[in-house]
Amino acid sequence: MSDLEIVPFPMSQGTFEKLWGDIGSDDGFSHLITELPRVDSDAWLTEALPNGTFTENFDELELVEVSENSALSTEIPPSQDSLPPPAAVVPSTSDYPGDYGFQLRFNQSSTAKSAVSTYSSRLNKLYCQLAKTCPVDVLMEKAPPQGAVLRATAIYKKAEHVSEVVLRCPHHQNIAESTECVSHRSHLIRVEGNQWAQYLEDPNTKRQSVSVPYESPQLGSEGTTLLLNYMCNSSCMGGMNRRPILTIMTLETHDEQVLGRRCFEVRVCACPGRDRKTEEENLNKKTVKTPKGPNKRSLDLQPAGSSTASSHKKIKMESSCEEEIFFLQVRGKERYTMLKAINDSLELTDAMTAAEKDKYKQKCASRGLTKQQDLTQLHRGKKLLVKDSDTD
Repeated sequence: MSDLEIVPFPMSQGTFEKLWGDIGSDDGFSHLITELPRVDSDAWLTEALPNGTFTENFDELELVEVSENSALSTEIPPSQDSLPPPAAVVPSTSDYPGDYGFQLRFNQSSTAKSAVSTYSSRLNKLYCQLAKTCPVDVLMEKAPPQGAVLRATAIYKKAEHVSEVVLRCPHHQNIAESTECVSHRSHLIRVEGNQWAQYLEDPNTKRQSVSVPYESPQLGSEGTTLLLNYMCNSSCMGGMNRRPILTIMTLETHDEQVLGRRCFEVRVCACPGRDRKTEEENLNKKTVKTPKGPNKRSLDLQPAGSSTASSHKKIKMESSCEEEIFFLQVRGKERYTMLKAINDSLELTDAMTAAEKDKYKQKCASRGLTKQQDLTQLHRGKKLLVKDSDTD
């Protein structure tokens, strides 16, 4: 470097050529290399990386870091107790009192036409009017845990409809009162007089329900009264559409664990007392059983086009069947009177002796002969003289 001349910038073209010529020569280039200071590579690495070397495998370090993160994630699993249990697609309708003796009681049982709501214990069915208060008493044998709630859910009764969600009809949703919250206008079941009522919809099944906190009975009372309202008629088109529904009342913990269950059928109609009376009478008629004889035979119906021998076959009834009593339901008083007259005539015929039957047949034959003679005289042009009993 001592042979090179330091030229201040800017350099001229001649100076650059001279410098390049000195470096390009073998002597100048080797001299330049010899003058450069020698640096120990190990010392330079030590000074650059005093705390480590390049002998470590960075791929292994990355794998170790990932494994540590995965181990950390497995050490702290998410809490399963805080997650609610998944809702069933088809809710259970079987009664389950549970460890706390969960029961329901309906006070009103009148069948009068003016009844707003009535309950039939024989049918396990509640009859009520639209948007009218239906009191239900909740009874417990012992107090449930703190934070328990009561949930009411409506489902369809028949198997072909149970997968569908019970909603109000579009008509009643549109004419809903302005005070109603828009979020639960489609809910069928409401709870009246409880500011803690929550109207929920399951994100998976889309079933709607209403829940309220359980309140302990007041002093001197057996249970807690819950006021239910049904906001759509059973006959509404676009809603229930005459499909029977069930109400499932469950007692649950704060994290939706079921402690008890009760189920009852509901019919929302204009006249609960009349409909209940009609359905109970129909149930009585179905329970009346016809006595069966020991050797009773069924009547064989011959199809059209059967053979002559089979068409003339007589149905024989045994003597024991003649003593049986059968019940026949007749619609209309006129038909009933006609069939009653026929039955009375048959009963009278059975009570007559053989001699009385022959005498009656002869009398009927003589009456028929007299009428035939009278008709013959009328055809000949002769006028019949009828004696009036009032004249002298």
